[in-house]
Amino acid sequence: MQPVIEARQLTRRFGERLAVDGLTFQVEQGEVFGVLGPNGAGKTTTVRLLNGLLEPTSGSARILGLDPTTQGLEVRRHTGVLTETPSLYERLTARENLALFGALYEVPEAELPARVDELLGFFRLAERAEDKVGALSKGTKQRLALARALIHKPELLFLDEPTSGLDPEASRQVTGLIERLSHQDGRTVFLCTHNLDEAQRLCDRVAVVNCGRLLALGTQDELAGALWHGLWVDVELNTPPPVALSDGLRALPGVSDVQLDNNRLAIKVEGADCVPALVTSLVQRGAQVLRVNPRQHSLEEIYFALQNQEEGRLP
Repeated sequence: MQPVIEARQLTRRFGERLAVDGLTFQVEQGEVFGVLGPNGAGKTTTVRLLNGLLEPTSGSARILGLDPTTQGLEVRRHTGVLTETPSLYERLTARENLALFGALYEVPEAELPARVDELLGFFRLAERAEDKVGALSKGTKQRLALARALIHKPELLFLDEPTSGLDPEASRQVTGLIERLSHQDGRTVFLCTHNLDEAQRLCDRVAVVNCGRLLALGTQDELAGALWHGLWVDVELNTPPPVALSDGLRALPGVSDVQLDNNRLAIKVEGADCVPALVTSLVQRGAQVLRVNPRQHSLEEIYFALQNQEEGRLP
C-alpha cells in the first residue's frame, strides 16, 4: 500500500537559515504519527511544505500520491489542518465560520447544515453557535478550529498542538477523537505536540527533530532500544530471597546484573525475550513471585536523551 505521506530529503531555506534539513520519512494509512521537537525545530514549516503552502528548496514529498508543490490545491481538498494559532473570522459567529469553511471545501449544500450541527454538538459549541468568534475564549476558539479542520471529513489530518488552551475535559475529548479517527475510521493523523504524555498515549510512531534535522524515528520501544542496551526487570517477592538466589540468577544466560533490596530484585537482562525464562527460573528456585515489572522508558526520557545527544554534537 502506498504511504499516505512520503518525504525524501525535504529541505527548506529562508535566506541563510535552514528551517528543514533533508527530512526523509513515511507515514502509513491509519497511523497517528507524532513529530516532537522544541520551538524552531521545523515542525510547522514541514506541515506547510506537505500541504503545498511552501515550496521546498530541494527534495520532494508525496501526499496521498499527489505532489504538493504542483498539486497543492488537490492535496488540501483531502487534508485538514489545525495550526497552533488557528485563524478564524472573528466577526462571524461560530456557526457561520463552519458553514463558510464547509462551502470553501465544497461540502454538498444539502449536507452542510447537518454537518455543522454535528460538529457544534460534538465539541460542546451548540450554546455558543450564534456568538461572534471574537467574544469566545481561547479554549473555545481551539475547539471551533478543530471542528473547522474536520468539516470536510479529511483523509489526512495535520494537528499542531491540538489540546493547547483546552481544559482537561475538552483535552480528553480531543484525544479520544484522535484515537477514534485513526483506530476506528482509518484516517491518518500527523500530530505536532509538546505534550509528551499525550504523544506517548496517542502515537504509533514518533519522529524527534531539532534544528530541522531528524534525530530519530520509530516506535517508543524501538527508540528506547537504540538508546539503552538491556532491560531492567523489577521483581517483587513475598519474602526476602536467600543470597544464593541472586548468585544463581547471575549465572543465567542473558542476565548481566542482579540487585537485591529486601524482598525486591532488580535484574538486568538482554531483552524482553529473556523475561519468561527468568520468571520460570525464579519459581523453580523456590521464590514466591508477587509481581514482575519490566521497566519501560517513557517517551519523555527518550525525547530528552535524544535532544541531549544532539546538543552535545552542536558546536
